[in-house]
Amino acid sequence: MKFNQKKFVLLALVGAIGLTVAGCGKSDSGADVGTTSSPAASSEGQKPTLRALQVWQKDDYNTYPVAKVLEEKTGYKVQYDMLPQDNALDKLNLLMASGDAYDVITTRGDSNNKALFSDYAKRGALVDLGPLIDKYGPNIKASLSPESIEAAKIDGKLYGIPTRAISIVSASLLVRQDWLDKLGLNVPTTTAEFENMLKAFKEKDPGGNGVNNIPFTIDGSYPFVDSISGAFGMPNGWNDVEGQLVPRVMDTGYKDYLAYMNGLFKTGLLDKEFPVNKDANAKEKFASGKAGVIPLNWSDIPGIMDALNKNNSDAKWTYIPALKGPSGKFGLSANDGFAGITYIPKAAKHPEDAIIWMNAKLDNDTFKLMTIGEENKHYTVKDGAYAPILPLFSDERNQAFNYLTGTDEKNYPIYWQARVRKDPRLFAGWEFLNAKLPTETRYLDPLGISPYLPEYSKNNQSLDSMVNDQTVKFIAGADLTKLDDFIAKYKAAGGDASIKEVNEWYAAKNK
Repeated sequence: MKFNQKKFVLLALVGAIGLTVAGCGKSDSGADVGTTSSPAASSEGQKPTLRALQVWQKDDYNTYPVAKVLEEKTGYKVQYDMLPQDNALDKLNLLMASGDAYDVITTRGDSNNKALFSDYAKRGALVDLGPLIDKYGPNIKASLSPESIEAAKIDGKLYGIPTRAISIVSASLLVRQDWLDKLGLNVPTTTAEFENMLKAFKEKDPGGNGVNNIPFTIDGSYPFVDSISGAFGMPNGWNDVEGQLVPRVMDTGYKDYLAYMNGLFKTGLLDKEFPVNKDANAKEKFASGKAGVIPLNWSDIPGIMDALNKNNSDAKWTYIPALKGPSGKFGLSANDGFAGITYIPKAAKHPEDAIIWMNAKLDNDTFKLMTIGEENKHYTVKDGAYAPILPLFSDERNQAFNYLTGTDEKNYPIYWQARVRKDPRLFAGWEFLNAKLPTETRYLDPLGISPYLPEYSKNNQSLDSMVNDQTVKFIAGADLTKLDDFIAKYKAAGGDASIKEVNEWYAAKNK
């Protein structure tokens, strides 16, 4: 969804007014809560029905098997509603403005949702969860890392329970192994060897494509190529350079990266159509057998290879290890941050019960049952490795992630691997990037679990678009002597303000 900042501000203001009218009180724990807070599970033992607003999914939350499991294990019946697939933030603002009494709201953890969450908190629209968690949330405290909890705080108070994303490398350079075998070539390990491999693909045409032969194709909307950008010291959008976080465009490696990629383009090793390629175009060229290398997410491997093997049953693939650049740098980006965030609006009728419910979901056995099911029914486990039993695992646990309101940060990354064992090719790609490559290959996104940063959030989308557009132009042959002019434009367009804010936070975090 394209984020409409003006509309967001207007709706947030309306929401604040609506929530203020809804009023608030104090719970017996001392927390600021809604008007009709119920004591924990009530003195009569009757647990209220909770109302939960969730992110969109294709299945009805109320009838999906996970809902029944949670009701049985926690004792709480929950009426689930979900936000629309499109314009979810607009709908959320309207619901908040109306004072609709949801007990729990869970959204994605991306920058737009973090901005909205922060705005609600600052306007007094959310319950301070700290006192409630202290009283009713031992599992929440045990499951979430202090780092996650700290990153979810607004002005020193915890207004949301974060669901931490699993830190994984998602993509790297995928090469046709059968092309390498045909030419008697080894998998390249450096940018120089990579270029030589592409020259061989061009000159000897192992795919037999003739004029349609493409040694290397990429998506033009994302010109920072996984592995190659890392070879020039820029695996992530912002990288630590001598204790300071620096955006790629300001990095000393940026110019060298542009020169290298431009060299590939000028010599016909990089797809001449890359500036207009979309993700689907690049994938089609690889899947049809025209291209020898593509940056690819491991989750796309089965679909790509199914398409490729229809035309060539002998086609094989392999990931190229993180390439080393001229100065010996290397690295692949590993995502970090929040996949979701859960909060309780002031209009909630049952904030204490909501915390008790979320705490119960993080009981070790309940959490495992919720996320991957029953052993020997939904999954098997051998030597600590979880594997799904299909199709039941997919039928009854495929949407389990959307029920998370906080996660067991220690064990969930292990349970989650059952999902990538659905297809041996899927697992092989994930395993190579996340288990077989050396640990020092993987560079966590340093901004992944940053708190909401107003300047950075306001400017990031437009600055990224500006940098991507200009990077495509430079790679395609724009005059590199104009780089300093572009950097000055970047800084004036919000880059300086973002860099200042980001590094003030980074310095405080690393004290």
